[in-house]
Amino acid sequence: MLFDSTYPKSFASDNHAGVHPTILEAMAAANDGDAPAYGDDKWTAIFEEKIKEVIGPDAQGFAVLNGAGANMVGLAPMLGRYDGIICADSAHIATHETGATERLLGVKLLTVPTEDGKLRPADIESRLGGVGSHHEPQPTVVSISQVTELGTCYSPAEIAALAEKAHEHGLRLHVDGARLANAAAYLGCDLKAITTDVGVDVFSFGGTKNGALAAEAVVVLDSSLSHAIPFLRRQSLQLASKMRYISAQLTALLTDDLWRRNAAHANQMADRLAAGLTDIPGVSLAYPVQSNAVFATLPKAVADTLQQRYLFHFWDETAGTVRWMTAFDTTPEHVDDFLDDIRKAATA
Repeated sequence: MLFDSTYPKSFASDNHAGVHPTILEAMAAANDGDAPAYGDDKWTAIFEEKIKEVIGPDAQGFAVLNGAGANMVGLAPMLGRYDGIICADSAHIATHETGATERLLGVKLLTVPTEDGKLRPADIESRLGGVGSHHEPQPTVVSISQVTELGTCYSPAEIAALAEKAHEHGLRLHVDGARLANAAAYLGCDLKAITTDVGVDVFSFGGTKNGALAAEAVVVLDSSLSHAIPFLRRQSLQLASKMRYISAQLTALLTDDLWRRNAAHANQMADRLAAGLTDIPGVSLAYPVQSNAVFATLPKAVADTLQQRYLFHFWDETAGTVRWMTAFDTTPEHVDDFLDDIRKAATA
């Protein structure tokens, strides 16, 4: 379906939302005359200091263009050519990045099946059998998604346990934080509590899904890795020439907790949507709602009817499970109108 402004609010992805007004203002402020390219500008310097303020004094932030690129740049310094990454089978690097990790980094993904998208320490142990064997890829990194691809969140204690297990075996812990803000908002904690304080080595901080325009960051907490990032960022085509516009956005998100306000609102709209589904016949939740994602199972005829008017995607067409996403600009009216249409389609 061709989707444009004549259709109701999209529930397909938080990527479909526009740019938050405060972030647009920050970009406009950066659009003042000339500035050095490739990050040698004052806006990037401010962002790099802001990361230290929010994440911790040892954190080093590197602005990049998109989430997949952030994953590649963040993972690359931790990996050799015969190494492997332990991750959930639903992880974004394993499902929706077109094999970028294998193609660009030349490593093996050692996936683990999970029911809720979350790894446990035992899952790490289950992929260590080939350590030392030259016939098998060597596990070197554990990568988790926060929020997971199923909309669930790791608690600080769960991440700390994974970090402890990974470090016990000489592995590093990477976090795909495309929706890190939504996780922190759900958990009621700051960003440090699910990164610096629990043993994460490298993580990405997603801005694009939280009100920014093509703005993500790689954040390095293991100082032994940071020297390689500038070179890998350039080699991975993630070094923006006019980086001031990316850095200004990231600074705006990290100032006065805009990241939290945007994410918390999106989460609240998902909660509203999930709550409104409880009395609709034939519709049930497939996974717990812990972020801005609602996974619902419903008759295909109902979903097909709704897709004539709304944009969203099937997650598991065989099971009849769809994914509905909310964003910083989703309103209660958007949700309530959608619920009315779901109810009408389900009871027709």
